[in-house]
Amino acid sequence: MKQGFRNISFLVFLCILQTAFAQVPVNVPNDDADNDQNQNIELLSEQNQDENADYTSLIENLKQYQAHPINLNNTDKDELMDLGLLTEIQVKNLLSHIAKNGKLISIYELQGIKGFDLITIKKILPYVKVSDNFNSSHFTFKEMLKNGSTESTTRFQRVLEKQAAYTPYTDSLLKASPSKYYLGSADRIFTRLRFRYSNNVSVGFIAEKDAGEPFRKIDSLNKKTGFDYYSFHFFLRNIRSVKTLAIGDYQACFGQGLVMWRGFGFGKSISVANMKRNATGFRPYSSVDENRFMRGAATTIKLGKIETSVFFSSKMIDANVQLADTAISGALDAEEVSSIIMTGTHRTIGEIKDKDAIRETIFGGNVSYKTNKLSIGITGQHFVLSKPLNVNDQLYNAYDFRGTNNTNAGLDFSYVFRNINFFGEGAFSANGGKAMVVGAIMALDPKFTFVTSYRNFDKKYQNLVALAISENTLPQNENGLYVGCEAKLPKNFTFTAFFDQYKFPWLNYKASRPTVGNDFMGQLNWTPNKKTDMYFRYRKRSKEQDAGSEYLFDTPVNLNQENFRYNVSFQLLPYLKLRSRVEVVVYDKQNAPRETGSIMFQDIVFRKIGSPIEITARYGLFETDSYNSRVYTYENDVLYSFSIPALYDKGSRAYLMVDYTINKHIEVWARVAQTFYSNKTIQNEGSPTQINKSSKTELKLQVRLKF
Repeated sequence: MKQGFRNISFLVFLCILQTAFAQVPVNVPNDDADNDQNQNIELLSEQNQDENADYTSLIENLKQYQAHPINLNNTDKDELMDLGLLTEIQVKNLLSHIAKNGKLISIYELQGIKGFDLITIKKILPYVKVSDNFNSSHFTFKEMLKNGSTESTTRFQRVLEKQAAYTPYTDSLLKASPSKYYLGSADRIFTRLRFRYSNNVSVGFIAEKDAGEPFRKIDSLNKKTGFDYYSFHFFLRNIRSVKTLAIGDYQACFGQGLVMWRGFGFGKSISVANMKRNATGFRPYSSVDENRFMRGAATTIKLGKIETSVFFSSKMIDANVQLADTAISGALDAEEVSSIIMTGTHRTIGEIKDKDAIRETIFGGNVSYKTNKLSIGITGQHFVLSKPLNVNDQLYNAYDFRGTNNTNAGLDFSYVFRNINFFGEGAFSANGGKAMVVGAIMALDPKFTFVTSYRNFDKKYQNLVALAISENTLPQNENGLYVGCEAKLPKNFTFTAFFDQYKFPWLNYKASRPTVGNDFMGQLNWTPNKKTDMYFRYRKRSKEQDAGSEYLFDTPVNLNQENFRYNVSFQLLPYLKLRSRVEVVVYDKQNAPRETGSIMFQDIVFRKIGSPIEITARYGLFETDSYNSRVYTYENDVLYSFSIPALYDKGSRAYLMVDYTINKHIEVWARVAQTFYSNKTIQNEGSPTQINKSSKTELKLQVRLKF
């Protein structure tokens, strides 16, 4: 631990040194990769406890607007909210200013609009423009082909060390231990072809094979040859009265996520305004997450202030199917589903047998009345499984959904009154369960915003396609009150904080009685000049869970986790940026030894204007007492890919990525990342991914063609 303390002290010294240099002005564009969005994705990974999730859908929208900026003189509320960087109050003020004073002449006029300070303008600047040239929704097919762009992306990924599951096997060994061997290679292959015309038309195709999934045909399992996952979408936006038209794979997000939300969404984050879901309706789906999407057709028709949306989806999903209890079903050959599987991997015989085991059908719609200040909508959806779901009969899931059919309906609203945005949604499920969210975002002062939100999810509320902002994965069995604020202080300081107090009225997976918990986070940012940004963050999460005794009814104990982080980013030279971080985690479970973890890393980003090469590198050291005190870190990765590893034990983490733009048509990436453990020579012992070395090295190669 003394060595770990010396290492942390050294990196703190580097951070202070960067802070001292921060007063030196450097006139280059700001492009800090460690922005709010990356921090929010880190927090989302911690919440989901899934370092392998694909969050493409959360960032791709911004990349599209970066390529095709929103013309502030020819936009509307929905498009500005779709950007995801402005509150509804700011959008209302902007549109009211244009309606009253006419079109903007310069982007700098935003400084005269209430709610648009320099920090906000800097945040949206890459994604908006001011122009007198308006794009028409009445374009021809010939014009679309001429001015559209096509992009092809292919990625290869592999762990270089040998993992246990890739050991050669015989038929007899496979039959004796079917879950021990992966039937495919260790290569992960991704390819995508996409055509776009401005923000109006998108046509895309995706094919992917995860590591361990077989590409060849498995005769005994009747598996087809080729990629494991295919996706296609055709999407139109703002074509006359057709606001959206989706065919193939798409996302469907309405209200506050209580009735219909198929796609990812940020939760509690450093952006307090994210506590309100900004429903986007339908969007094209271009991620490789094999669960959180719809497959079928959907459309939204806009007539004046009324929008009518209808959707239909039918697709096969993974599930564990078993023979039903004949005493209940009355049939000897009846089957039921014990669990729906969300991993999306099909590497072993068991996983392949569970692939596409049942059909999921969803249909419904939404009718909304929308103005710049008011939005009211009614959403309904009906959910059908081809075989009944019958989860185990543990007491904690006594109120979970069972059967083949479920119906949900709800009413949502959003209203801007002066500088307050009231919002909410109420919903019910077919069994009589209810759920509700209400909140308000209050711009009490140009430099102070206050947010509050109350949620009440009945233990009986059932919905497998919901995604509200909550502590649990689904909006069920939870009451909570959230308060947050953002204060812009003198000397370029910004303070953001939230406190969330919640209660689980019924039992849950890790608690054999009703429990309570809370979540607090405070972050102080300092931006002394436009080339430097640093922040200090403190977060404390407290909850109750079973102690883990051998008795049927355990006694929940207190569990506290604290995170301390200091992060600084500084443009040292016009072509060289440095980022440093120190983070400490304290994990304290009642009646158990306290555990700690720490990480420190240094990033170097080389990006010279006019140079075809961009280089990003990191070297970091980490040490934790166990997996409980792990640390999540966002890493720069190749385009449309993510790396947010959960680091634990003791060792180092390093990566090097080179992005080379050969010409305007061809761009290539090469990324090598390695985790080295200094306290063990066997990783993931006893699992299929066991590695009999101290290192784990991952290689990624990607090529993008634009034409």
